[in-house]
Amino acid sequence: GRPVSPQAKPPRADALAFPTSNSGLVNLPNALTAFRLVLVVPFGIALMSDGGADTTGRLLATVIFIVASITDWLDGYYARKRHIVTTFGKIADPIADKLLTGTALIGLSVIGELPWWVTVVILVREIAVTLLRFWVINSGVIAASRGGKAKTAAQILAIVLYLLPLSGAAEVVAEVVMGIAVVLTVVTGIDYAVRAVRLRQGMTVRGVG
Repeated sequence: GRPVSPQAKPPRADALAFPTSNSGLVNLPNALTAFRLVLVVPFGIALMSDGGADTTGRLLATVIFIVASITDWLDGYYARKRHIVTTFGKIADPIADKLLTGTALIGLSVIGELPWWVTVVILVREIAVTLLRFWVINSGVIAASRGGKAKTAAQILAIVLYLLPLSGAAEVVAEVVMGIAVVLTVVTGIDYAVRAVRLRQGMTVRGVG
C-alpha cells in the first residue's frame, strides 16, 4: 500500500495507480491519447461505409485501428520511460482504449460480422475492469499479468482480422483467434476482480482503505 515513487519505474503496474508527476498537461503521451480519441470517429465512419460492404472502407478502418493501437503502446511506453503521469492521461487513456475497442466490436456486430454475445462479453468485462481500477486507485498497484497482455494482443489481432474483408479459411482463423480472445478476456477479468478485492481488503485491514 506504500505509494509508488516515479523513480521506481514500475513497467508492469496499472497506470491508474501511478502517482501523478509534475509534467504539464501538454506532453507526448497525452497528445497520443488525444489523437487516439480523435481517430475513433473516422474509424467508425470507415467501418460503417456502405453498411460494412465497402472494401476500401474496411481496409481504411483496419489501418486506422492498427495506427491507434500503436499509439496506445507508444504513449504508455513513453510515459513510463519519462515518468510522465498526469490525471488527464490516467483517465483519458483507458477511455480512449474502450471507445476504440467498443466502436470496433459494436460496428462489427451491427454489420453482421461478429455475434452480439461476443461484443457484450468483451465490453462488459472491459467496463467492469475499468471500474475496478478506479475502485482500487488509492489502495495500491495491481500488476499487469501476462494473461492480461496476452488478452490485449489477442483482442487486437482478432479485431484486425474481423475488420479485414476476409473469406474462406481466413475467416476460420479469425473466428479461432476471437475465440481465444474471448476466453482470455473472461479469465483475466475474473483474475483482476479477485486481485482487486484482495487489495482492497488488505488495505482495509491495515486501516488505509
